[in-house]
Amino acid sequence: MSGLLEVSNVVAGYGDGPAILDGANLSVQPGKVHCIIGPNGAGKSTLLKTIVGMLKIRQGSVTFKGASLKGKRPDQILRRGICFVPQERALFPKMTVRENLRMGGFSLADKSNLEKRIDEIEERFPILGERRDQHAGTMSGGQQQTLAMARTLILKPEIVMLDEPSLGLAPKIVKEVFSIMRLMADEGITILLVEQNAMMGLKHADWGVVLDLGRTLFEGPAAEVLTDPRIQELYLGGKKAA
Repeated sequence: MSGLLEVSNVVAGYGDGPAILDGANLSVQPGKVHCIIGPNGAGKSTLLKTIVGMLKIRQGSVTFKGASLKGKRPDQILRRGICFVPQERALFPKMTVRENLRMGGFSLADKSNLEKRIDEIEERFPILGERRDQHAGTMSGGQQQTLAMARTLILKPEIVMLDEPSLGLAPKIVKEVFSIMRLMADEGITILLVEQNAMMGLKHADWGVVLDLGRTLFEGPAAEVLTDPRIQELYLGGKKAA
């Protein structure tokens, strides 16, 4: 069965440099949380950037709902329903929380509908309503990540891609971030994340994908990936998942 998003034998890299992805494959099923793990330099972030059109597909294909994304610009892919939250969160630090949420819906023609959606987001995430007039750059790391994730909901996307959402956050805040991710998935949004904390990511995912040297080595139910002795030894520090 074809997935909502299909990556087939993709080769890609930065500029004219060597390929980082060298035959990556991925099948993303609707409404599920998919976690990509692998060592540093495996091509995890590169894969997300290629999907959203930030990097050129040299070979292979990426399709969304059966339509090719090859050659599409990031803004065109965004309008099709795929939102991307990069490691740096891409917030506007000198803008307020409310203004950042408005920027998330810049492509909406109906501005009254935009304000309604922002009100809904602030109701769903009270911390954002409380801090609506605060500059995003003065918020804590966890609050910024909450804002970055919540902002994607303005466009009511089908897929949200998260690159290292727990990076630099305290353990308590990491749990909150993953709770938000799970909430999004429960509402029918498909999640594709790259996560440095492989065990945490897989525990909150439905499907696990192992990427190494730009290639997909293994994928399957997240629980099976967690308990596979080979995966534990190579990518989970040899520790058995609790």
